[in-house]
Amino acid sequence: MFGHFHSHLPSPGKNSTLLRFNSLLAAITFLGFAFVGFCDEFKMVSLPLGFRFDNTRIWVSQNGLFQFGFLETNDAAGGFVLGIRHNLGDIKTGNWHVWSAGGGVRVSMNSTFTLSLDGRLLLCDKPSALIVWSSNTSNMGVQKASLLNNGNLVLTDVHDNLLWQSFDSPTNALLPGQSLHFPQNLRAPWTNSISSYYTFVIRRSGELALLWENNVTYWSSSSSLSSSIISKLRFNDNGTLGLYDSNEKMVWFVQSIDFDEVTTVFRHLRIDPDGNLRIYYWDNLVRVWRIGWQAVDDQCRVFGTCGLYSLCGYNSTRPVCKCLLFSDSDYGGIGCRKMVDLGSCEGTTSMSVMRQTVLYGLYPPNDVDLLLSQEDCKQYCSRDSTCVAVTSRNDGSGICTVKRTGFISGYRGPFVPATSFLKGCLIPQAVEARRPDNVINVGSMSGGRKKIAWAVFAIILITVGIIAVMEISVILYLWRRGREVKDGESRLIPLWRNAQPANILVKLSFEEVKKLTDDFAIQIGPSTFRGSLDKMAVIAKVLNDSPVPEKDFCMTVSILCCANHRNLVPLRGFCLESTKGIVLVYQFIENVVSLDKWLFDSETRNWEERLEIGLGIARALAHLHLGCQKCIPHGNLKVENVLLDQECVPKLTDYGVESLVRKQSSSSNESLPERDIYMLGEMLLQIVTCKRDIRPDKVDNIVGDLRHNDNEWKGVERVVRIALWCMQSKPFLRPSISEVVKVLEGTLSVDKPPSRPDIRTVDHEIIDEAHSS
Repeated sequence: MFGHFHSHLPSPGKNSTLLRFNSLLAAITFLGFAFVGFCDEFKMVSLPLGFRFDNTRIWVSQNGLFQFGFLETNDAAGGFVLGIRHNLGDIKTGNWHVWSAGGGVRVSMNSTFTLSLDGRLLLCDKPSALIVWSSNTSNMGVQKASLLNNGNLVLTDVHDNLLWQSFDSPTNALLPGQSLHFPQNLRAPWTNSISSYYTFVIRRSGELALLWENNVTYWSSSSSLSSSIISKLRFNDNGTLGLYDSNEKMVWFVQSIDFDEVTTVFRHLRIDPDGNLRIYYWDNLVRVWRIGWQAVDDQCRVFGTCGLYSLCGYNSTRPVCKCLLFSDSDYGGIGCRKMVDLGSCEGTTSMSVMRQTVLYGLYPPNDVDLLLSQEDCKQYCSRDSTCVAVTSRNDGSGICTVKRTGFISGYRGPFVPATSFLKGCLIPQAVEARRPDNVINVGSMSGGRKKIAWAVFAIILITVGIIAVMEISVILYLWRRGREVKDGESRLIPLWRNAQPANILVKLSFEEVKKLTDDFAIQIGPSTFRGSLDKMAVIAKVLNDSPVPEKDFCMTVSILCCANHRNLVPLRGFCLESTKGIVLVYQFIENVVSLDKWLFDSETRNWEERLEIGLGIARALAHLHLGCQKCIPHGNLKVENVLLDQECVPKLTDYGVESLVRKQSSSSNESLPERDIYMLGEMLLQIVTCKRDIRPDKVDNIVGDLRHNDNEWKGVERVVRIALWCMQSKPFLRPSISEVVKVLEGTLSVDKPPSRPDIRTVDHEIIDEAHSS
């Protein structure tokens, strides 16, 4: 179902005479190059219409510096990609890929590449005979394809006018003379690891940035370009990478160490699988690639460089990955033991100190910064049951970074000004001795019966003290709740006063909800009201008054408070009263607009922004389904429940609890997560069409004005196809949410969905007709 993105050649129709002439011309031309079939490599200035070859052939540029053809991937996924690489003779490790068709789409052996008679470059996968990539240049007057001496693959007409070039669609590298324009990006090659999440982007403001998963920026260029209108980023022949304004003035640049060295034959800029951006130059004397410049000098500062449960450090020559906890493997990310589930600790927890170490949450990467001393930072995490680890900065800033996810990574070094504390189960000393040298347990039990007795006595004393404190707290709480409200002060739970802005949930009475919303005075949406919770702006969502078992409800909201994601609106409080109904209190996001208003009422609806919005919604749903301790179905997924902040980042709201309410009376054969997938498909079509009612639409209406833009067409077709898969009437035919995310990201291709009577599916003839119209 998922894995092939294909289309069909258009039927000749009224152009059959022209195509027959082109076929004859191609046959005559091809006879002149018949010797090609007996060679592994061939040099041709250009390929004629109708030319075809498979993975046994390599096309070499006239100067011999570049190859084009099927390139073996040599990684765990296997297969071939169609692309361009350097041609350095028998130096296999030096022939690096610099461009690939379709962003690196994989094909099997015996697949074919064709310059079709209608002027398209086509990549056909075997044995399925599916077209998995096309240059989308049909009926544009293409007469030939040429591999230029600078590594650029071009299509030209009979007068050598440029109609298409690979330089306009960079994948993971820039060659000398090649430019990058917003919103283009370079993406690290896929190696079946987190490296596929590394991206180099040029932002609308002109700032350059290296990103992990589109929401963590771990390197950026100078931010002093606000007064300049950036036109492009260009990699120059002399080894300079520069930003240019609309007047072709260079406003920012970096240089390779071999800058302006005329003896250098090869240079290129690339984002590597390790997430770093580098300029390389070829040392012909020893025949190796050397680094002329790199964006992140300390490789350990690249986010997630060693993967999960790992620490990045250095030996005498290079970065090395060590497991965060003891395991049979010492290599980060492969074989490292998963973080312990703190909820499964039989006794109390301990805090291990890791000096000169920074830890951060990898999934999700949304740590919380507080201002605390090192000791207070440690004690805060020790008392907070949701805290997994903390990092205290020793640089004078007083920043304490709290991590509430078990998916931890980090880095360490002799000059890292930070100390981290990692929470774990209290374990016997014999096991403790097997920890890495840099981890010191400060909560382990000491040997000897006398010390054990003192430890037991201390535990009993602490337990009695905790019980006493809890009883006093309850008495104080009841006393404060019984007081009359004076001077307009809200009667909220006192703990909220010192609560931190993550994973803290406040239980409210309905009267308190009325108080914080000023008796529901400011309505900002259906059953949604603006309010203030102890000086924090919030919105209160009043749900239905259907009876819900309190135990089930409390269990659900306890899970919801841990659902932290950049595309989810944080839940801050709740109210459940049998006579009043359910109220959810969310954090208010400043300068927001609902997706329905933005889609249906606004005129500024850029396709790239819409694609990012759809991807953000899918990622939020994936986090709810897969990233929490228990699957959280949304249950009410619609455009009205998506908010866009001032940077157009989607924030999903109204998730989780309504699905619990609806579950009480649901008689559908489909599960709530399957229902979420269906509703996501509807929403994606609304995002594509900018229309609320999408069922009567045909494909030619769905694509609208985008049919005239070949650069956007591929993304539109991909989104429409996955949306229609999501809307299949049989739940088992629908994709998983992880597959939806990968298709929207462009890392997974998708077949044509089966037809449905109520929805017109993508038809190849309609698509080709739209391209030619």
